[in-house]
Amino acid sequence: MLGFRLVKGSIDGPAMDVMMHFSPETTVRSAEAEDQRHAAMGYVSEAFAEARLDGLDVDCIAQAAIFASFVEMVATYGEEATATFAQRLAERVRDGEFTVDRSSH
Repeated sequence: MLGFRLVKGSIDGPAMDVMMHFSPETTVRSAEAEDQRHAAMGYVSEAFAEARLDGLDVDCIAQAAIFASFVEMVATYGEEATATFAQRLAERVRDGEFTVDRSSH
């Protein structure tokens, strides 16, 4: 698996060390692609921060982001490929792939 680190301060707590992983099957292994992933995470993080500052509940923001992501994935890759991706999410969550290390920094 490929990954990158994004160290970011949360608006209501200490900095977070976020490690995102991308499976080799769906990832272009170039510096440009990695730069785009970093930029994309920055945009998403900023959107979350702005929504939180506007008083929206983080659970509502997260669910809306997941829904919007799946709409885009279905539009881009189709229902079957997106469903296959979704099937692995529970395993990836249990493996700690989306766990944020809040003790760093």
